[in-house]
Formats: sequence, structure tokens, C-alpha cells
Amino acid sequence: MHLKRILFFVALLSYFIASKAQIGKHRNDLLLGVNSGFVMSRVNFMPIITQSQYPGFTGGLSVKYVSERYFNTICSIYGEINYSLIGWKENIRDINRQPVINSVTSIPEEYQRNLGYIQIPIFAHLAWGKEYKGAQFFLNLGPQFGFLVNESTTKNFDFNQRNIQDRVNQTIAQDTLSVEHKFDYGIAAGLGLEYIVPKVGHFLLEGRYYYGLGNIFGDRKKDYFSRSNIGNIVIKITYLFDITKTKK
Repeated sequence: MHLKRILFFVALLSYFIASKAQIGKHRNDLLLGVNSGFVMSRVNFMPIITQSQYPGFTGGLSVKYVSERYFNTICSIYGEINYSLIGWKENIRDINRQPVINSVTSIPEEYQRNLGYIQIPIFAHLAWGKEYKGAQFFLNLGPQFGFLVNESTTKNFDFNQRNIQDRVNQTIAQDTLSVEHKFDYGIAAGLGLEYIVPKVGHFLLEGRYYYGLGNIFGDRKKDYFSRSNIGNIVIKITYLFDITKTKK
């Protein structure tokens, strides 16, 4: 865990060093806008919990500041403030990989935890392509911070009547634990395309991956899980409009 934190702070330091560098053609472009997208998430547990991807959503405000153009690279700082619904969805199966049937309800058992976060990614945004009209290819890389604002459980069985005997994965401690560490942090990276329409705005399509470096449950020796970090795959669209724009 200490190595992960060192890597995170190294990445954070590198981001701020890169954001302060001014060795190309100066720009002073400020853009604001909104974003929304689809999130596929899971929690990486140790001991392992069999899961399928949890379908969620994200949306919020976006801001981008373009600081310079260095040769063919357009260098910016990009950030968001989002509300994101993420979590984990258990894949409850028996030894034959068939759904486990609850003996009381006679239907397959289902369980998922719903986690609502305020998430703030802060990226070094590097782009290549047209600057004033047309398409750009871009890379986002940097830290992301989150804070849990709500959580809930969706299940179709009573905890005291669940069919544990038939489960191939009999780890159930996570079902009744509340999130202990509400603050989350990690590293995110994204690739995407931006299309610029003069006097209309900027339209962005991005695929992004987030890897959490913190655990949502306690990870001390006395705790059940040694790892419980969040992982997300995000597909999102963003609309930005110009507040200030450097003249050609």
C-alpha cells in the first residue's frame, strides 16, 4: 500500500511540474462546460469476490485552461466536478457456474452496493490536431479525488435466509459492512477526440480508466479485507464553450 501511495504522489508532483512549465507558445484560453457519461465499475477485493460490472453514471461540470502550444502539442489543465454513481455487483454462482437459487424465494440471489461519490479529477490534458477548427486527439492523465456522499444496498433476499451453502464463493463479509473510508483517491487516464466548431463550442468523446489507490473498507490486520479499492471504466461526452480565446 505504501508503494501505491508513493506512485500516486510522484504522479501528482509530475503533473504539477508539467502544468507549470512554459517553454512553448503562450496561450490563455479558458473553457467551461458540462459532461455526462456511463460508468462500469467494480471493487477489487482481497479475498476475491466474484463480480460482474456495475452499471452506473457520472455527470457534472468541466473546465479547461489551455496554457501553451509546444511544437504540435497543445498543453492544457483539465478538471471536473462530478456526481458519480458507482459500486459493485456480485455474480452469485454455484460450482457449475449457475445462479444460486434462494430456498425461500425460489429465485436467483442478487446483490449490489450503490455508492454515490463527488469526484474531482485534475488532468494534464495533451492534444494534437486542429487548434481553432476541426478535430483533436487528446490524452488525459492525472489524479482523481472522491468523497462518498451516500450508499445503499439492492438485494432480493434476506441476509438471514441467503443460500450460502451452494455458493462457490462463500465470502459474505462485504454484504453488511458500511464504507469505512469515505475519502477516495487514485490515478485516472483517458483517450479521446475533440471536435471544435467555431462560435458553437467544443465536443469531446472520451474513454477513461480510474484505478483507486485507497480502500473503502479497513485494511488493518484485524480487518477482513486487505484490499478493497475501486476501479472504473468511463465513457463520456463533454461540451465546452469559450470564455477567453487567444487570437490567431
